[in-house]
Amino acid sequence: MRALGLVPFVLGLFVLGLSGCGGPQAKRCLSGEWPQLAEDYEATTDAWTSKTGLRDQYQEILELAGTFKSPQWRAARANRDAYFRGVEGAAREQLMTQAHAETAGPYEVELMVTTWDRRENDLDRGKKSVWHIALVDEQGNEIEPLEIVKDKRPAHVIRADFPAFGEFATGYIARFPNDPSKPVLGASSQRVRLRMSSPRGGVWLTWTAQANACRAGG
Repeated sequence: MRALGLVPFVLGLFVLGLSGCGGPQAKRCLSGEWPQLAEDYEATTDAWTSKTGLRDQYQEILELAGTFKSPQWRAARANRDAYFRGVEGAAREQLMTQAHAETAGPYEVELMVTTWDRRENDLDRGKKSVWHIALVDEQGNEIEPLEIVKDKRPAHVIRADFPAFGEFATGYIARFPNDPSKPVLGASSQRVRLRMSSPRGGVWLTWTAQANACRAGG
């Protein structure tokens, strides 16, 4: 997907056209601020997707990928949707404004889960799930999810948004409280993690701030 040049959008900011020979790159900024530039969607999704797995000697137990829906990601997603829909002007501003407003709500992580025992792919069962999931801030504080629900969209639609969605994966949306007094994303944030564990072991998804990623607000 490509767009030409820069186009203005809401609040006097600008959307960066999807472009670039050699492949665009996006860096993770953990400031939690709305970016001045909405970068290439695929590159931004890749930057905000972490992957891991769990095995027990001879048996695979879990494959896990998670995309943190940061302000960077939401801006890139809204920019992509505006391009696909061919909307401009006020309609584009409305999409960007809505995406911006969503950053004030719960933190969201799209989890793509593959288990070799299908009975263990049960994150939407809440406390009854075999898995325990928590977002972990830099101080090591565990933040319990508000809810974890299945992403019920068709597999090809989920995969269009999240290329890490595997052939046998189940998609979930995990929502965590966004407490302004204890932000997970903030000016000094350098790392955010998600812990997923069961009686058979545990894994981490990690998103680390990258050098100069927040320069010029983007």
